[in-house]
Amino acid sequence: MKKTALYNIHTSLGAKMVPFAGFNMPIQYNGVISEHLCVRNNVGVFDVSHMGEFFVRGHGAKDFIQNITSNDVNKLFDGKVQYSCLPNLKGGIVDDLLVYRIKKDIFMLVVNASNIEKDWEWIKKFKTKNVELENKSDDISLLAVQGPMAIEVLQPLTKINLKNMPYYCFEKGVFAGVENVLISSTGYTGSGGFEIYFANEFAEKIWDSIFHIGKKYNIQPIGLAARDTLRLEMGFCLYGNDINDSTSPIEAGLSWITKFNNKFNNSDFLQKQLKNGVSKKLVGFELLDRGIPRKDYEITDFDGNSIGIVTSGSHSPSLNKPIGLAYVNTSYSNAESIIYVKVRKKLLKAKVVKLPFYKNAKKETN
Repeated sequence: MKKTALYNIHTSLGAKMVPFAGFNMPIQYNGVISEHLCVRNNVGVFDVSHMGEFFVRGHGAKDFIQNITSNDVNKLFDGKVQYSCLPNLKGGIVDDLLVYRIKKDIFMLVVNASNIEKDWEWIKKFKTKNVELENKSDDISLLAVQGPMAIEVLQPLTKINLKNMPYYCFEKGVFAGVENVLISSTGYTGSGGFEIYFANEFAEKIWDSIFHIGKKYNIQPIGLAARDTLRLEMGFCLYGNDINDSTSPIEAGLSWITKFNNKFNNSDFLQKQLKNGVSKKLVGFELLDRGIPRKDYEITDFDGNSIGIVTSGSHSPSLNKPIGLAYVNTSYSNAESIIYVKVRKKLLKAKVVKLPFYKNAKKETN
């Protein structure tokens, strides 16, 4: 089991550690609800160093990335980030990822921890002569500092102007006295904030510096459980739940990151799918009856006929109601459609709603 560079800090803080994607990771510290609300109202810090980082260099870097990802790489400029996915050749998704353009011929791909090896083997299949690939996943630490007070905590630690950094952009510079730190205006919570990439050896120094400044803002360490409830309130997809090797970006509501100005892996199939329509769609729903929807619970119509499956579900700490994501037959995908979640032979009434569930939030941009 791997450990991040901050493992000792997590255990000293009394974090509940669990195996996740081959790492021993903090699932919670003081409780999911208090951690969740801390990020929504103040500021919290996630250790997400288990994520993967691949570097793509060379004259062919842009064309290589355009071939393997679904979004329009031409939209990127130095210092710009793009949300995208790696389509497979069967209509599904290898992974979703962030693409960072560092320079014209240098890019960083940030992939999900559970898919590092799979993604690495996948992208190597499409390597061209004028491209160099490097997997730096084991050398880089990543902190997500999220919440409305994130700028107040981070700005004293760097000369980079964080207030004027547009969403989904980044800069490299000195942070907490450490050189060559990449600070990115991105996140997986919908509450604003930044993600900070740096060499493992500086992890404890940077963590301590953030918490020293953050004390007066009631900063808290946040575990992966609250990360999941925060992203669910935004309707952000989680790989392995809401998207996988057999779900297409069109079915998953990710057509906004699936651009057909350029050819990419399986683009012809996906373009036809967009044109002809799909038989199922990923939707958000609120449970109207008492209960909690969970992954793999069946979705039915009023008569109990199967029409879909829950992919993510939880109690929403911000909204104080049960919410979930599910694939349903397209005829039930419109907002206000009534569906039923099968929980232990009972059919619990639910309503399809427009995403995000949590409205007072920042959304991804492409």
